[in-house]
Amino acid sequence: MTELLLKEYTATSCIGRGRLAMLETLRAQRGGLAPCTFERAQIDTWTGEVSGIDDEPLPKQLRRVDCRNNRLAQLALRQDGFADAVAQSVGRWGRRRIGVFLGTSTSGILQTELAYRHRDPATGALPADFDYAGTQNSFSVADFVRQALGLDGPAVVVCSACSSSAKVFGSARRMMDADLIDAAVVGGVDSLCLTTLYGFHALQLTSRGPCKPFDSGRDGISISEAAAFALLERVPDSLDADAVTLLGVGESSDAYHMSSPQPEGLGARAAMLAALDIAGVEPGQIDYINLHGTGTMSNDSAESRAVAALFGNAVGGSSTKGATGHALGAAGALEAVICSLALQHGFAPAGINTRNVDPTLGIQYLVENRPGRIARVLSNSFGFGGTNCSLVLGRAG
Repeated sequence: MTELLLKEYTATSCIGRGRLAMLETLRAQRGGLAPCTFERAQIDTWTGEVSGIDDEPLPKQLRRVDCRNNRLAQLALRQDGFADAVAQSVGRWGRRRIGVFLGTSTSGILQTELAYRHRDPATGALPADFDYAGTQNSFSVADFVRQALGLDGPAVVVCSACSSSAKVFGSARRMMDADLIDAAVVGGVDSLCLTTLYGFHALQLTSRGPCKPFDSGRDGISISEAAAFALLERVPDSLDADAVTLLGVGESSDAYHMSSPQPEGLGARAAMLAALDIAGVEPGQIDYINLHGTGTMSNDSAESRAVAALFGNAVGGSSTKGATGHALGAAGALEAVICSLALQHGFAPAGINTRNVDPTLGIQYLVENRPGRIARVLSNSFGFGGTNCSLVLGRAG
């Protein structure tokens, strides 16, 4: 498979809008989680809410698809000159040769929740201005981003739970290998909604405080929202020393249980092995692992077994969900952006909130930032139903 360049990338989450804000927060080992005050939710948990989304109205021509998810996408597209970079790519390749590949799990479900509150009391009909296809439908976010950026190439949305926006890197890469496109906007957008909050709460998976992955006292996830994007192009003949490239994508499926990972992490291990194999690197050549690390007992235990089987405790890793929360369908892309920052700025980010690393897990878990040159990172994203994806990213220099 072709090595690809992350020509531009950006993310907006509860730890900041754009790369610089997120970098400063990660370096300071701060987090963006807070007690849940979202909508009318009455749940004893913490969430990672992005402020200011309601202040981002969509352009008039896109007003019918106005929803929290698309507003969050728009907010992120405005950071770091990302839209300008895509426009330059359009000038080079043309609108039809740039694809859009996004991951989501919620899409615009909140808009449907709001619509149901305003049903006709006599007939039960939803409001006439409710646009299911443009808001809740999973494809809506790709359609919105394609319109917002003026693109006409293939558009795909992957909904594979928490691996969604990692798997899109593989989808885009295959399209480019088939010479169907020359560039791709990849990423993920997931926004808070009551369905998600109460759903995970019903599964007894939400933490009462800020989540603490791989801690002996971990008790669940902190749900969050985020939007993250990267512009992928083929690697040119010459590269800046700090350029970030996509080296490998590994995917697997447990098919073990709808909401629990295979206990020994066999599917996770298979995804990591595939990513390393495609990248052409050995486990010892990885400098940092961004662990999926949701903060639940079973997930962290299964992932640690898979990591220990490949790396022992020789490679430091952390889950940045202690800072960002779990952005579900946007988590993979968000953490790919965090890994890119780590590569370019020379530090392995700490897993904040974790105070007592579970000694039974047998991996090297970073509770403090580790400065130093990083050449290659592995980023894990493992979803419900056993949909697993691992990415290997590298620094050109």
